[in-house]
Amino acid sequence: MSSHADMRSVQRPPRRFGMVATGVTVLILVGVMAWDTTVVPIDAGSEVQGDQFHANEEFSRIQRDVEERAIAAPDLASAIAEDQAAAGEEYGVPGDAGPVMPVTFTGVVGEGSSGAYEVDVDGLPEDLTVRLQTGPAINGTDLRDAPGDIEFGQFTNQIEYQDAGSALNEAMKAEVLADIDTSDLTGKTIEVTGVFQLINPNNWLVTPVDMSVQ
Repeated sequence: MSSHADMRSVQRPPRRFGMVATGVTVLILVGVMAWDTTVVPIDAGSEVQGDQFHANEEFSRIQRDVEERAIAAPDLASAIAEDQAAAGEEYGVPGDAGPVMPVTFTGVVGEGSSGAYEVDVDGLPEDLTVRLQTGPAINGTDLRDAPGDIEFGQFTNQIEYQDAGSALNEAMKAEVLADIDTSDLTGKTIEVTGVFQLINPNNWLVTPVDMSVQ
């Protein structure tokens, strides 16, 4: 009996100690994660500068870059038809599903649907459809991906990375489309510089960085 009593008298370490140790470990891990995380808040106003993404200033930089690199639509279509991969490498920047291509063209606006108008551009193959996004909803992240130097690692998470693309689309609308009656473009001649993601070589959905109605 005495031996069993002696065994019972050996006390286990208090559970409270284990809970405290676990809490300390969690606090250390949280501290390390906070130390190693860069937060990039999204601002409607440029470049990834310090800890802010200012979309208005950044759009101006992207606009200048695209205008400098833009290829006339007939020349770009010819290069794509000859060798799509080579054209993407020479003129484009890698995007989510294909290279983002800079293009410029003048054409006559056709029918529109869901904010996208077909544009008849001289010198293009008959089986190539060019459509232009005019809003109100601007889809995709082509503007964000166009310069090739706005990367996921500059943001806290995928949501902020997507928000940067949306903020650039909104900045473009304010800068390029705000003074254009996009509800009544059919039959008009427009001059456009913009970008599209090369997925289907016979269907370009262009997001403008500059646009004028003649």
